[in-house]
Amino acid sequence: MNFFYDAIMPDGMSYLVLLLLLAASFVSSFITVAFGIGGGAMLLAIMATLVPPAALIPTHGMIQIGSNLGRALVVLKHIFWPALPAFTIGSLIGAAVGGSLVVNIPPAWIQIAVGSFIIWSIFGRPPRGVRDWPLAVGLFSSFLTMFFGATGLFVATFTKSHELPRHSHVATHAALMTVQHGVKTIAFGLLGFAFGEWLPFIIAMMVLGFLGTLAGKLLLNRLDDRRFRFALDFVLVVLSVRLVLGGAWELYQGR
Repeated sequence: MNFFYDAIMPDGMSYLVLLLLLAASFVSSFITVAFGIGGGAMLLAIMATLVPPAALIPTHGMIQIGSNLGRALVVLKHIFWPALPAFTIGSLIGAAVGGSLVVNIPPAWIQIAVGSFIIWSIFGRPPRGVRDWPLAVGLFSSFLTMFFGATGLFVATFTKSHELPRHSHVATHAALMTVQHGVKTIAFGLLGFAFGEWLPFIIAMMVLGFLGTLAGKLLLNRLDDRRFRFALDFVLVVLSVRLVLGGAWELYQGR
């Protein structure tokens, strides 16, 4: 057991922290596949308190590749493929622009903007641009993810605007996020982040995430479309309010 811990544990990380993060990977993937959204943001929030800041966004992004790819493969036949090509092109552009910027956009303002937009899109009518401009959605969300990390909530508004059945929503959102986190990971690699020393830990997190995906699919199969949409909107609102309040609190503390 000690050999297992030592093999995957980055320097400076305790056994307890490692176990908490592995459990968080399982639970976050379970939540995302069962309710369509929310796990990535939850995992990011937990990792932010336990992982060094310099490694947070790159490692979270690579872990999310495994989580989203596993989820996409489990429900592969339900993916709405027309959403992917333009979104992928936009993601490449957004990640390139975000990675090239020297000035870091304050995360608090990003949190408030993204959270507010999602709340409005749930209670109002999402603009046609969200549905019909996948390139713009890919560009903007990939730009944000270079600074903020978890933009699954924003991408979910694009997926939700297509009014897909629950399995198609989960599958398409997973495919879009696999593309986005993949592009982000490549960008951070080109910027010089050393993934090698974190790779065993990342793989272990991916494995636990895939197990959470399999468990979450059992619940997804028991939900009807009406209950799924209610659960999806509820999770989106809760997480969006948390984003807005968290951003406002950071701005208040930084006065």
